[in-house]
Amino acid sequence: MDMVMKLGAESPVVILTKSTCCISHSIETLIRGYGANPTVYELDKLTNGKEMEKALVELLGSKSSVPAVFIGEEFVGGSNEIMSLNVRGKLKQLLLKANSIWI
Repeated sequence: MDMVMKLGAESPVVILTKSTCCISHSIETLIRGYGANPTVYELDKLTNGKEMEKALVELLGSKSSVPAVFIGEEFVGGSNEIMSLNVRGKLKQLLLKANSIWI
């Protein structure tokens, strides 16, 4: 799990995905729509991706490991959490606080 947390701290916004996950693509598109430029890691294309995916399952507490989103070096959650933040108008605030977007 340490390597997942290290990746999450590398950039203001980090998204861990799989290249075949349409929900991950939607979350990335949403975040980019605010003007952020997230660092995206596709686990199915990384040599240690399976190991990282197991760590994400532990972190998320579910069978689905992606997308996993870190904003401002903190794990925010998966697609449900990101969509909930967006609907409540709080996603933009998080992106601003993490200095990943500017007004």
